[in-house]
Amino acid sequence: MPMRQAAVFTDAALRRVLEVIDRRRPATQLRSLLAPNLVDAVLSVSEAVAGQHGTAVLRRVRLQPVGSSDTAAEAFGSYSRGDRIHAIACRVERVTAGGGPRWLVVALHIG
Repeated sequence: MPMRQAAVFTDAALRRVLEVIDRRRPATQLRSLLAPNLVDAVLSVSEAVAGQHGTAVLRRVRLQPVGSSDTAAEAFGSYSRGDRIHAIACRVERVTAGGGPRWLVVALHIG
């Protein structure tokens, strides 16, 4: 069950990342999903792709557990922008915060 939760979380988080890059969603909505340094990185990518043609659409995401403890997973997938296909990947970890355990994106690569 934890990996199913990780998959649902990862899909939603990556969709939000792409929406922030396209400036369809404010970056503040990433703060609970991504490690702090990654929010700044997403904003940098957003500035770099500003004005490019098309909206980013997440196409496919696959998740693979890391180790046997069900506390980390690596995800990889693709998204389209216009007529081009790009890669996206991340690592999510189950962290314990003030409100209890939750998933967090701790590494992100946007191609």
